[in-house]
Amino acid sequence: MVASESDSGIVLARQQISEEFLGPGTVTIKVHYSSANYKDALAITPGAGVVRKYPIVPGIDLTGEVVASEDEDFVPGDLVVAHGYDIGVSHNGGFAEYARVPAEWVVKLDGLSPGDAAALGTAGFTAALSVQSLLDRGLTPDDGPVLVTGATGGVGSVSIDILSGLGFEVIASTGKTDAGDLLAELGANEVIGRLPGDAKVRPLSKAQWAAAVDSVGGESLAYILSSIGYGGAVAVSGLTGGTALPATVLPFILRGVALLGIDSVSIAIEKRRDFWAKLGKELRPQHLSTIEHFSPITDAGKVLHAIQHGTHSGRTVFGVAGEF
Repeated sequence: MVASESDSGIVLARQQISEEFLGPGTVTIKVHYSSANYKDALAITPGAGVVRKYPIVPGIDLTGEVVASEDEDFVPGDLVVAHGYDIGVSHNGGFAEYARVPAEWVVKLDGLSPGDAAALGTAGFTAALSVQSLLDRGLTPDDGPVLVTGATGGVGSVSIDILSGLGFEVIASTGKTDAGDLLAELGANEVIGRLPGDAKVRPLSKAQWAAAVDSVGGESLAYILSSIGYGGAVAVSGLTGGTALPATVLPFILRGVALLGIDSVSIAIEKRRDFWAKLGKELRPQHLSTIEHFSPITDAGKVLHAIQHGTHSGRTVFGVAGEF
């Protein structure tokens, strides 16, 4: 699937491409699966500024099997995952049967199948980074409830699954009124509406949560910061609620709250490989099958438009090389 500019906007269509079109790299991968992400939706949104040059094969996540390698760390038959860096934005991504990328962008799979790794993808990886950042701050289940916003999205749903598996009480925030049963199945102890809802955003509000994983940003993040308990932290990775942060310094200097920025794009490959190993073991979600949906890659346009309009939930995995 190739995204191209046209007079009517960005067109995503199935095309035959040459091997040379794949671009530079030392590892060639037969792509089994890719997945649908907010960033992929932006890649087909005119003026979004995510893609640097069209035409391009979108797909910031890809999993599959190495078929050729110029790097001694990878051999044909290795099952791998690649995401982040320039994949799907300036380097052709996972929405094609083959991908060629630098070896320093590739992670061998350990304890995860290509399908499960695609279901996790950038969203699951970001969730793992978010949870681990809170654990590194010393957060324990005894500290109190942890809030997760954007709860039906990829980062939110996987974060709930991981946190509940670690024994935390989880409060899920979502604007989808029919998502209660799904979120409870993932391990949410309570489901609330979008924040701040009808509440007024104050410089400092009553402490409600020990920590939070936020993939929304904007006014929601300002409200969360004002409501985190003493010494708590917020791991933030999203901006669907906007880039502005209408907050004050009071939560930071009166409660010692920490704002932890989570980046999954440019993180060093050694740390990336370490976290994928954790996702296959101690941070492995227990209910991944609950949120994953498999579709053929030809459905990519429809799914990405659903993400654009806020009607998509969970993780959609695209079967690329005839697998779905």
